[in-house]
Amino acid sequence: MVKAVFFDIDGTLVSMITHEMPDSTLAALWKLKEQGVKLCIASGRPPVQLPLIGERFNAFPFDGYVMLNGQYGMNEKKEELFKKRIDPRALETLVPWLREQDFSVTFMELDYSYDTKFNEGFYAYLKSIGKEDQMMDTVDPERALTHDTYQVCPYIPEERDEEFLCHAPGMKSARWTAEFADMIPADGGKPEGMKKMLEYWGIDIADTMAFGDGGNDATMLEAAGIGVAMGNARDEVKARADYVTDDCEKDGIAKALVHFGLIDRL
Repeated sequence: MVKAVFFDIDGTLVSMITHEMPDSTLAALWKLKEQGVKLCIASGRPPVQLPLIGERFNAFPFDGYVMLNGQYGMNEKKEELFKKRIDPRALETLVPWLREQDFSVTFMELDYSYDTKFNEGFYAYLKSIGKEDQMMDTVDPERALTHDTYQVCPYIPEERDEEFLCHAPGMKSARWTAEFADMIPADGGKPEGMKKMLEYWGIDIADTMAFGDGGNDATMLEAAGIGVAMGNARDEVKARADYVTDDCEKDGIAKALVHFGLIDRL
């Protein structure tokens, strides 16, 4: 019996094309809510970015939030439940090396995010997702040596992940897309955040379902009782899911919930 459902945001709950939550998704969430199913966000985003996602998303009463790829959790009132920062020793090694590199890196704290530099490649990525007008502050990465950091996102191709991690001991890649990687503590990840949230609710992980589309969702889909990959998911994510539904924009979430009998037909 499914008692809790975890949802990635970008490309899962919210379309990467329209930047909105589909009507069918919102209706399905309310149907689950009425049945008493716990609904939880499981995103790589930091808490500070939640207001950027849109009014429809933020108006919905989710029961919990697993943010920063499992490194930070909040209850339904957005009160802190748990947190796990990056070991400062990893940043002491990483920051000097980054100063010599030409790629941009986003550092994520709980209430502040910043980029190390602005370049054409980074702008091209933001433009591709319709966010070119949402540049964050450009800050020297030395800030990370004096402020708690929970995630570091270098805009590098996957073949450079190993090189990056050689300078960030105790960290691992939870790559979401080909354009950049989410670097987090080696013992972190969405499944770890899920487990902490489930302990808070007193629910067994076997009684869960999870939806995702990105590389950083693969381990979450494997950990859940039922893992559902969106139709727009990467192939390697689909291969690790129990079920593949339709695209986000094509009622994918609602269709999967109907398939598993959690809600009535659309």
